Amino acid sequence: MRYYISLLWMMVVYVPLQAQIRATPVSNTLIMPVPVTRSSHASTITDLGDGRLMSAWFGGREEGSKDVVIWASFYTKNKWQAPVQLADGIINDTLRYPCWNPVLFRTRAGLLCLFYKVGPNPREWWGMARYSSDNGASWSSPEKLPDGMLGPIKNKCIQLPDGRLLHPSSTESVTGNVWVSHMEISDSTGHQWQKINIPCDTFGVIQPTIITLADGRLQALFRSRQDVIASSWSNDNGSTWTPVTGLSLLNPNSGIDAVTRPDGLQVLVYNPAPSGKSWSNGRNELRVAVSKDGTKWLDVYVLEKHKGGEYSYPAIIATADDLVHITYTDDRKNIRAVTLQLK
Repeated sequence: MRYYISLLWMMVVYVPLQAQIRATPVSNTLIMPVPVTRSSHASTITDLGDGRLMSAWFGGREEGSKDVVIWASFYTKNKWQAPVQLADGIINDTLRYPCWNPVLFRTRAGLLCLFYKVGPNPREWWGMARYSSDNGASWSSPEKLPDGMLGPIKNKCIQLPDGRLLHPSSTESVTGNVWVSHMEISDSTGHQWQKINIPCDTFGVIQPTIITLADGRLQALFRSRQDVIASSWSNDNGSTWTPVTGLSLLNPNSGIDAVTRPDGLQVLVYNPAPSGKSWSNGRNELRVAVSKDGTKWLDVYVLEKHKGGEYSYPAIIATADDLVHITYTDDRKNIRAVTLQLK
């Protein structure tokens, strides 16, 4: 009898979410008909608020090569336009570093921010930023973030009720191979930075993404080395965070991203597998999951499922028309853009 009641309770929680949420593909395309570089990775996407979207990524000969720069494309007139270069790692005539992990974000006031990293590797890189007040038609000169600040490390920031920007960030140690996530807060123009620690406990976590719950709490979800997606909570708009714990969602030490839809539904994109012998193991399948509480997640759509290859590092945004827009690495050769309707 006790088992029956428990099973019935699970059905009450689980079935309605499954019955109410259905994912319907609206579009699915590669951003570049012909890639402009041999390798492309780590995309980001934002809504420009004028019916257009914008995506950016890093591309070059291969990840870590000195020729890797930040590329971007605008989605307009139902088509992704030819990529343009937004940033490089040139220091002077004789010194150049690769670029890494761009993050696009448009504030409520309409300021378009591009955050990215420059440096020899993810353990020694530094944060950079450019800003646009005309939706990407022109950009400010590249500027280095204050010492110790990296900006959003992979996933988009969120804008707090008071206008400040909360940036999900992380570090990888130069020695000891230690992974630690933290938050950074700036003003609404991407300046006046401060760092906020997250108690990561025994977890090795990087690349957080932030969602907002209906009761005002914030939740950070993390890529982890423990074969699961990890989680932390804040009750004070990101000023403090609970110790990191694991969720039941598998993660093969690969990037994730999530978003809170205008109606409060949480949407997550992730690789649903444990890690393997190679860093790329588990990145051959990519799924979309939804939740109403940030704890119980239900898979609703399979973006990719292959015997091999890499389909990873997703970015996701939501618009007011029940649509979610997703970009991700397509086998390191291109960036794929998928739009889903969730109802």
